[in-house]
Amino acid sequence: MGETTWKPATASADPEQACPIAPVVDIVFSRWTTPILWTLNEHGRQRFVELQRRITTITPKVLTQRLRQLERDGLVVRTYHPEVPPRVEYEISDLGRSLAPLFAHLAEWAAANLGTVERARHDYDHASAPRS
Repeated sequence: MGETTWKPATASADPEQACPIAPVVDIVFSRWTTPILWTLNEHGRQRFVELQRRITTITPKVLTQRLRQLERDGLVVRTYHPEVPPRVEYEISDLGRSLAPLFAHLAEWAAANLGTVERARHDYDHASAPRS
């Protein structure tokens, strides 16, 4: 992976816009977005109930809300089939699929570093001096 250059925010920058990736983090890493996109990328086109079975801890209400937001953001495509009974399918869009390299890098980082994070948490939680 190449070097990443971080540009400091200017003094007049809006604090909410100081980090250039903040909007991406808000879109991609909001709760449930990552598991939904990951599932659609891994398993292809899915009906609502199939997504719900694969992401067992999400409620139907939240899944509906997240799918609507992902469709609005252009990351998921919803296809309505006018048959009896009606059928709706969801799939990751090309824009959503373009996030695959980002997810791959994060998976690599997780594999390489989560053990270190867990050890740091353990050391912090078991330090003898109280923290203020």
